[in-house]
Amino acid sequence: MKILVIESSPHQHGSSNLLAGEFIRGAKESGHEVTVFDAGHADLHPCLGCGACGMAGPCVQKDDMAAFQEQLMASDMAVFVTPLYYFGFSAQLKTVIDRFYSINGQLTAKGLKTALLVAAWDSNDGTMRDIQAHYETLCRYLNFQNQGEVLGVGCGTVEMTKRTRFPQEAYALGKRLRG
Repeated sequence: MKILVIESSPHQHGSSNLLAGEFIRGAKESGHEVTVFDAGHADLHPCLGCGACGMAGPCVQKDDMAAFQEQLMASDMAVFVTPLYYFGFSAQLKTVIDRFYSINGQLTAKGLKTALLVAAWDSNDGTMRDIQAHYETLCRYLNFQNQGEVLGVGCGTVEMTKRTRFPQEAYALGKRLRG
């Protein structure tokens, strides 16, 4: 299976990317082909809502999104990786998701497998409720086939994250994927 991991943290060696690394290790051990798109450091611009794409592309903006969309459409699975920012996706990942608008129909028809990896400092009840609901709503709307979620609470720093169960959960999610 071709898997596209979409990292979105401005911290390349932060907690969410630690979870991504463990997921990738598990997926590769199970024979999957993995590519990483670093949305946290890509040249991406927010959707203008101009409607020029007609929800069927191409987007009028000239940035890294065109190459990303090609990678996404050539993949069997996408993994959304984000730090928790004010109970939602990072702005970098939200920009990517908003730009799905220009390929909405193609993406919905694809039935893409997806997963969500999140790292949050907080570990209070309800910390992940809103991001999980948003992701699951995206899955329903875009016909994504949710393969799993790792909602890492208490993962404020890399050292904190390493002491939790969440790196192992991310590894196990990658490892158990089937074609």
